Amino acid sequence: MSEKREGSLEAPTRHPIEWKTEKYHDKADLFSELERVYDICHGCRRCVSLCDSFPTLFDLVDESSTMEVDGVDKKDYYKVVDQCYLCDLCYMTKCPYVPPHEWNIDFPHLMLRAKAQRFKHEGAPLRDKLLTSTDTMGKLATIPLVDVTVNALLDNTLFRKTLAATIDVHAEAPVPKYHAKTLRKSFTNKRLISASAEPTPAGRTTGKVAFYATCYGNYNHPSLGEDFVSVFEHNQILIDMVPKEACCGMPKLELGDLESVEKLKQKNIPVLAALVDQGYDLIAPIPSCVLMYKQELPLMFPEDEQVRKVQQAFFDPFEYLFLRHKAGLLKTDFNVALGNISYQVACHLRVQNIGYKTRDILKLVPGTEVKAIERCSGHDGTYAVKKETRAKSLKIARAVVRQVDQQQPDYFASDCPMAITHIENISEAVKASDHPMALLRKAYDI
Repeated sequence: MSEKREGSLEAPTRHPIEWKTEKYHDKADLFSELERVYDICHGCRRCVSLCDSFPTLFDLVDESSTMEVDGVDKKDYYKVVDQCYLCDLCYMTKCPYVPPHEWNIDFPHLMLRAKAQRFKHEGAPLRDKLLTSTDTMGKLATIPLVDVTVNALLDNTLFRKTLAATIDVHAEAPVPKYHAKTLRKSFTNKRLISASAEPTPAGRTTGKVAFYATCYGNYNHPSLGEDFVSVFEHNQILIDMVPKEACCGMPKLELGDLESVEKLKQKNIPVLAALVDQGYDLIAPIPSCVLMYKQELPLMFPEDEQVRKVQQAFFDPFEYLFLRHKAGLLKTDFNVALGNISYQVACHLRVQNIGYKTRDILKLVPGTEVKAIERCSGHDGTYAVKKETRAKSLKIARAVVRQVDQQQPDYFASDCPMAITHIENISEAVKASDHPMALLRKAYDI
């Protein structure tokens, strides 16, 4: 028998998500597991500084008749679930009871199970279905001239108040603009090197990447494509566009709509796997999308060889550049100092366990200081725009805002463009902000 002990010294391991089994959707079994895990969390409480799931749980316990989990009405269990946006930080950075510990705590994936069970039996509000249908919304909103109308309406106070009253999208939450000239439309192959040139492998990298634009990058932030092409080609890395793509599935995962995640996987994985067979590595500009292919899809489909193939070929873009740097292949001919940068490390980047490669690359630029802020921005993609969670998102963001305000940086940066928008909207100290790849391009002066 193994000796019982506080905490775990082994590296955390993740179990497959058994979402197609009857047990996964059994309500009695789910609530039994929720009670077990909530009781352990109540006795530990070291995750209280993360999202609002834990303060919500602890308040429910402390205000109950017994001041224990058994005093909490089970119908209130979902109040905890509703505050979890699957950032994964509790699992990766705080919890001492994750597997292989015998208590086997995986709080985010337990919350996912609760979300999936509720979605399966009750569905979801229209607002949540719309906000997570990123491809549909993006295609409609980026029709030429329609994009102008949509953007004008989203800037209109009266329209935003109507939106808040009808579908509970907060009237003051910043929302992204849409662009008729999407990233996929504007992406060109004006190479600095010949398309026929042989790529130079280095370590795990082939020197030849396929760029997965993501919904946000494609519809809302198309200039990212130009930044990526400029920086990667400057470093003699062949870069092509993924020929066809759909949403990675992360928004639907957070909603608990796992069948939609599977449908999106069936659209994307064959295309990406074919690119890997052609010698391409894979990159994407949004950490959540990278994490989807590195972690969530492999856990949902552990027996799918194509999913595993894509997982092994997917890189965070700055992870990729750092691997090239280690091999002496990253150019350091920087011409523009970036000064003082406040850099918020996106949650879905932290949990990839690759270290702070964005920070490390930016620090190579002479005349540049980078302060990494290891706190959640509170945005999540939908959490910060929902009427009922907007105030909580601002509360979570305070830790980032406080550090930015103290630093008074020349630039605020995050690998998550939505985090950038969220923080610059509430911090008075942000003079300029941008994606780190745009800053790197500026440093190269290209």
